[in-house]
Amino acid sequence: MLYTDLKPGTCIILDGQPSVVLEYEFLRMQQRKPVVKTKLRNLISGSISERSWQPSDDIKEAEIERQKSQFLYSHRGEFWFTETNNPKNRFSLKEEFVGSTKDFLKNNLEVMAIKFDEKIIGIEIPIKVDYKVVEAPPAIKGNTAQGGTKTVVIETGIKIATPLFINEGDTVRINTQTGQYTERVEKK
Repeated sequence: MLYTDLKPGTCIILDGQPSVVLEYEFLRMQQRKPVVKTKLRNLISGSISERSWQPSDDIKEAEIERQKSQFLYSHRGEFWFTETNNPKNRFSLKEEFVGSTKDFLKNNLEVMAIKFDEKIIGIEIPIKVDYKVVEAPPAIKGNTAQGGTKTVVIETGIKIATPLFINEGDTVRINTQTGQYTERVEKK
């Protein structure tokens, strides 16, 4: 693999473990060889590192598989999933492999299991997911010209800042990468 192929989202083998490129910057300084600066996240440990690459570097692409799965439940730091195509085939991941996505896991949520060397090393959840609001304080009358916000609790138990018009029982769409409210889902 060429050093110029290290675009964001590319998976490579770094120190024997799979890593994904988060950021990519091509630098060409006067009278020096061109360099590519990258920011990488280790897919197993979750650690983030920076590394510069030169044309002479030997880069191996990681063979990452994605498999449709469904979240079942969590118990004492273990998160249980089942393969969508084969419900009898269940697997669990410890909390450190699930990471911050645990805050957005709800029963029967479709996820992608990430496999490396036939071993499941993590999961990816959809960027936008709909959640039911289970706790919302009443809107306070007053200055709403600036679009005030309030904190509500969604069905997974985490708190999200939403506009004042969101009420208990509403369904809201949340960006799972940023943890921010995106829109209210209309009732059908």
